[in-house]
This record gives sequence, C-alpha cells and structure tokens, in this order.
Amino acid sequence: MTQHQEEEWVPPGIDTTKPSSSRTYDYLLGGAHNFQADRDAAEQAEKIMPGIRDVARLNRAFLGRVVRTLMGLGIRQFLDIGSGIPTVGNVHQIAGEIDPRCRVVYVDRDPIAVAHSKMLLRASENATIAHADFTDPDGILAHPEVRRLLDFDAPVGLLTIAMLHWIPDADDPHALLARYRDHVAPGSYLAISHLVSDQDSDRINSAVGTFNQARGHDQATTRSYKEVETMFGDFELIEPGLVGCALWRPGGPGDISDDPYTNTQLYGGVARKAS
Repeated sequence: MTQHQEEEWVPPGIDTTKPSSSRTYDYLLGGAHNFQADRDAAEQAEKIMPGIRDVARLNRAFLGRVVRTLMGLGIRQFLDIGSGIPTVGNVHQIAGEIDPRCRVVYVDRDPIAVAHSKMLLRASENATIAHADFTDPDGILAHPEVRRLLDFDAPVGLLTIAMLHWIPDADDPHALLARYRDHVAPGSYLAISHLVSDQDSDRINSAVGTFNQARGHDQATTRSYKEVETMFGDFELIEPGLVGCALWRPGGPGDISDDPYTNTQLYGGVARKAS
C-alpha cells in the first residue's frame, strides 16, 4: 500500500502509531489494511498467546459458516457489530454470493476501520458501515445507515463475532445485548464468539492478563461457558449449541485445527428468537 493510498482512508487526526484491535485483527488474518504499530502488536500477541493467528483464522471461518447457515434459514439482512475492516472473508461478499439482494450493515467504533470500509463499500448498494459503538444501542439502532438498509420488522442476523470480550463487565454487556435482542423481530438470529475463561483456564487467563498489561487499552475480558450462554437470553440455541467456534458445524479441514486448545479458545454459538 502506497502512502497516497493510506492517506485516502486515514481520517485527519488519527495517530497511526498506536495499534487498534480491528487493524491488528486484519493483520492476523493476512489483510493489508494495517500499520506498523498494528503489525508489532500482532507479533507481540503471538509471543504472548502462541497460535493466535490460527484462532483468528478459525473465528473468521466460523463467521463464514454462520452467514451461510443463516442465509439457508432465510435471513437476508445482517447487522454486524464490531465488524472491524470488512476485508478477508467479509459478510456482504459471502451473503452476496448466495443472494445479491442481501443487505448488510457493518458497525465499528474505530474511525480508520470505518473510513476504509466506506472506501471498500462505496460501489455497493446493499452494504454500508455505521460509525458507532456497541455500548450505545439506541445510537446504533437509530443510525441513518442502519435504518436505511435494515427492516427491523423482519428477521435480522445480529452478529457479534469476537467483539463482546472487548466489553468490560463494568459496561454490563449482558444488559446491552438484551436491548438488541429486544429490538429485533421474532425469527431473528444472534451469533456470538467470545474468548473463554474455562478451557485450559490457567493458560488462557495468564496469556490474556499478560496481553492486557502489555497493551494498556482495548482490554480483553475472558468469560465462562455459562456467562457466554446467558448472553443469548431467551433465544434458542440451534445445533450444535455453544461450542468451541471451530467445532460449530465445521465443513472441512480448514475449519478446524489439529490443536484442541486452539479449537476451543473461543466459544461460538447461534440462537433464534422464538416466533
């Protein structure tokens, strides 16, 4: 990427010497929309949490399977909160291959992720990005770009993929998520993937603690199976329930790792709002 190309998608006043979680994730996935600070952060994360690249890859594969599954269940509109930069294996491309009329709204709080997403999506009639934060449900649900493309009187696929562990307990993610669940129509689906605290707990909690201390911002919070399960509220989990995200309906060797620990670092599940 040339300096001119970078300037096209970097908003004025953004300090690109500080890493962001969305751009670091893009780098871990093999994307090109990141800066040296993000690459350094990713390499540091790999040292602290060996295998994190595979975890990122398996999580992205999980997202793809979720979108295809929900499309097969009749969902034709998606709200992807905490989407990051929609490059490697993004929702609107996966959905669009099945039905070009499918509508997708990405949401992210990172201004660089939003600016670059706007550039990537400028030719798309059925996909857009909203600059907003998960912790402001009213702001997201009333956002002009969200309202322009999504019809909340019809079922929606609500995606919170590898996002909720960035929401601290102090912000009460369970209560926030309940507001989104209450807003969507019956027949909607909620997808979650989340860092675990109770699979090889000493190893994962030690690694995440070291990671948080090193970063000083964008702190991750691991949670137990029960804590993640309760985030679905009264939505009904579909098969195979809440499992290691690599174990959620794997379709082939690329969806699952030979390392059982890597397969279960993130819980993943999808649940339906009853009619």
